[in-house]
Amino acid sequence: MRIHVLTPTELLRPFILTYVIIDSSEEGINRVLPDTSLVMSFQYKGSVSCVADHTAINLPSSSISGLRKSLKSFHYSKGTGNILVLFKEAGAAAFFKNPLHHLYNETVSLDQFISRPDLAIIEEQIAEAKTDAQKIARIEKFLLAALYDHTPDKLISAALQKIHLAKGVIKIKELAGGLYISQDAFEKRFRRAVGTSPKQFSSIVLMKSITGRRLLKQRLCDIAFDAGYCDQPHFNKDFRLFTGQTPSDFYKSPSPLEITDFLQ
Repeated sequence: MRIHVLTPTELLRPFILTYVIIDSSEEGINRVLPDTSLVMSFQYKGSVSCVADHTAINLPSSSISGLRKSLKSFHYSKGTGNILVLFKEAGAAAFFKNPLHHLYNETVSLDQFISRPDLAIIEEQIAEAKTDAQKIARIEKFLLAALYDHTPDKLISAALQKIHLAKGVIKIKELAGGLYISQDAFEKRFRRAVGTSPKQFSSIVLMKSITGRRLLKQRLCDIAFDAGYCDQPHFNKDFRLFTGQTPSDFYKSPSPLEITDFLQ
């Protein structure tokens, strides 16, 4: 399996984290942990299926996936070509007027966000491109044409920074108060920009922080306590949902992919 990572052009860097091209000459599987980026996908050959929550679905040729709370396995057929557009946190809102929070835990066909004629054009252009650079150039032209909101929401950017600094262990009421906004107004604004509620987003950041401690020699009960859990069973349940494994099995086995793996 060939994985090629490309950097967005300067005009799109405030919104796009990276592009990932995955070419699979043979059948392959990637297990991917939840992350904080919405993902747009274009399949230009072959097919990809996804297994999540014990349910397998064939992905549309072009799709968009929201944030999620559980591990996914992606199965690539022989001869598959797939391009992933990884948005920065709150970046996708600059391109789509549809409510992004409806995408939480969902993957839908991109024609629910883009007109079918426009989507058919970009799909054809990607399929005809001869090189990776040409494919990305055509996607970037498409994205620049769709870009309608160039102004980042400074309040949401500050909230995201606070959540990350707290490693997800944060009370939403106190977060909103510190930003001088009512909790209800804050949550609506956050969902619109980020694609999920601040509580759900914080839980992803929290579990990412926990799974990132693979090399630290800590007892599981200490990790759970540091993360704000009052009891081990609740921690184990959330951990298994996020990783597909028990904590002890996860720390013994090879790690599933994370979006940060594509940035190295």
